[in-house]
Amino acid sequence: MTTPFAIAAIIFYFFSAALLVRRFVQHQHSENIALPQTVAVLAALAHIVFLVQAIMIAPGQNMSITNVLSLVSWLISSTMLASTRVLPNQILLPVVFCFSALTVAASLLIPVEHIMHIELQPGLVIHITLSLFAYGALVIAFLYALQMSYITYRLKQKGSSLLHSSLPPLMMVEGVMFKLVQIGTVLLVISLISGFVFLEDMFSKQYAHKTVLSMFALVLYVIVLAGQKLKGWRARQAIILNVIGVLLLSVAYFGSRFVREFLL
Repeated sequence: MTTPFAIAAIIFYFFSAALLVRRFVQHQHSENIALPQTVAVLAALAHIVFLVQAIMIAPGQNMSITNVLSLVSWLISSTMLASTRVLPNQILLPVVFCFSALTVAASLLIPVEHIMHIELQPGLVIHITLSLFAYGALVIAFLYALQMSYITYRLKQKGSSLLHSSLPPLMMVEGVMFKLVQIGTVLLVISLISGFVFLEDMFSKQYAHKTVLSMFALVLYVIVLAGQKLKGWRARQAIILNVIGVLLLSVAYFGSRFVREFLL
């Protein structure tokens, strides 16, 4: 039963991304965006139905690296889709939707399992949920940092021509990025605290690398926020530290799982 929903999600994600790319390439800025958004909603719905069926198996839950990555991509796609009318993210949506389609395909086609029984550990559910939301918020902040980099490049190359383009104002994108970093940093702090509260030993062999890398990433994000607040840091410093922070968290969350589930 999982296959039809996975295939539908993949098709709808790619179709929505193609519609959005055509809209940007052909400069159809006044064209109704309802169609690609509707298609993306259908993709997200099919995606979550597929994930529920893929993860909720008896007994336990299959929290494989592909399923968790697909869950993160669904969270990011749904959040950005829901906020598209109030936040400048339309240029990012094709990238996000294509990535979500690829994670669905990976979850469907790569036969890996990591069975857990999180229903027996409510504290672990809280920790995992907070970690996923923190990671999702900081990945979206990273995408906005990339958008800042592209807008800055366009400003240097073409200057005032951006006034008539579909790209949002740089200051608006910068403000959203720093807000997302704030939200993600707070969630990351709470997720780490929940880990120390609910898990037996955050510095055990199983969790040590995740804890250390997450704490390093947290320090970087605090530096980003402090630099912006105290020294007025703008695009360059924020982009570099955002990239490093997301890489650290990605290795922390998925590095050891990749080794165990694919290489060993």
